[in-house]
Amino acid sequence: MCKVITGKDTRLSYEHVWEPASINGGNPKYSVCAVWPKTDEVTTRKVKAAIEAAYREGESRLKGNGKSVPPMSAIKNPLRDGDLDRPDDPAFAGMWFVNANTDRAPGIVDLSCNPILDQSEVYSGCYCRVSMTFYAFNSNGNRGIACGLNNLQKVKDGERLGGRVSAEVEFAGLDDEDEDFLA
Repeated sequence: MCKVITGKDTRLSYEHVWEPASINGGNPKYSVCAVWPKTDEVTTRKVKAAIEAAYREGESRLKGNGKSVPPMSAIKNPLRDGDLDRPDDPAFAGMWFVNANTDRAPGIVDLSCNPILDQSEVYSGCYCRVSMTFYAFNSNGNRGIACGLNNLQKVKDGERLGGRVSAEVEFAGLDDEDEDFLA
């Protein structure tokens, strides 16, 4: 099976789940970077198994016009090591991550499976279970395994990534007498 639902310790980074965004001038897509701790061995095992299954299921696509299927080590792999690929970003230390995207808006629900409609509820830094599907691709000389985004289930709030804090946090405790606008 090439579909995976991550564990509850998965955080969203670089999320674009409410409006599609264009990356490097490409077609706009809904996307997330799903980031989970290396200690979550269950999610890691499921992702590695799904990548392997996508590789086996996509052998003919990966082979293309060639005589043989390239080895897994010679194609693009969506599973990334935060310590190696993002060494200067503390949010990725001790983490695995996968970038997942789709042309269609993902379904987004809470723990009771009720739709989340308030866009401020899901943001880079919150914790979600991420449903994603892995598949083989061979396009313009690029071959590998890609990750499609299906749906999200918000598990809990987390510290926002990207340096921006909520208005509630930023203005908590200020009164009408506080005029320190250059904080």
